[in-house]
Amino acid sequence: MTRALATNDNSMIPANRYAAISPEPNVLTDIYREDINLSVWQCTLTQALNSEVTNLLSNTSELQLSIAATPEQTIGELHAASALLVDKPALTEHLAMLVDMFCTLFELKRAGLRLTILNKAMCPKFHVDHIPCRLVSTLGGVASQWLPHDTVDRSKLGAGSKGKKDQESGIYTSESDIQQLNTGDVALLKGSGWLGNEEGALVHRSPAPAAGEARLLLTLDFID
Repeated sequence: MTRALATNDNSMIPANRYAAISPEPNVLTDIYREDINLSVWQCTLTQALNSEVTNLLSNTSELQLSIAATPEQTIGELHAASALLVDKPALTEHLAMLVDMFCTLFELKRAGLRLTILNKAMCPKFHVDHIPCRLVSTLGGVASQWLPHDTVDRSKLGAGSKGKKDQESGIYTSESDIQQLNTGDVALLKGSGWLGNEEGALVHRSPAPAAGEARLLLTLDFID
């Protein structure tokens, strides 16, 4: 049984939005269900991939890579964009697989790929994305946080927070409402730009890495 929807004045907010979470990759197709605003494939990263990510984070302080990636050419495009990835076969093959899955799922010719090392929270306050859908995967470090639909007071998003921090604004009732993805998870976050989901977009935020730690974050977006 779900909890009552947090108080909101907007009668257009849907009563139900849920997360679909599974260790099977086909869970990502559940994002097409009207009542799903988050699909998560609990992907287990290989030892080789974990080793390459650890090496990258240990030896590189800055990486802000942004490319238009095509499924057939992703690895070559990554190598051309950054010499740091030339000796990272497990990482680039994993990224190529995710680009192929994303483009196949949404019938895209290419995807906007961003691979970034973060030493601080990129989006520290809970928010929604005003796009149809985004793939998010933290390959190293602490992963993204999100709020179940029935715990959110959407009137506290953006300017509605009146500049207050999340723990003060009332956007959620209890710290236990905050859910967190795991490192390696491949998540599809449905935004307000998805037709019929204008008031049901997933509410999420970036966590702050611990002192001296960093995150390696991948995002994939529609660009055409």
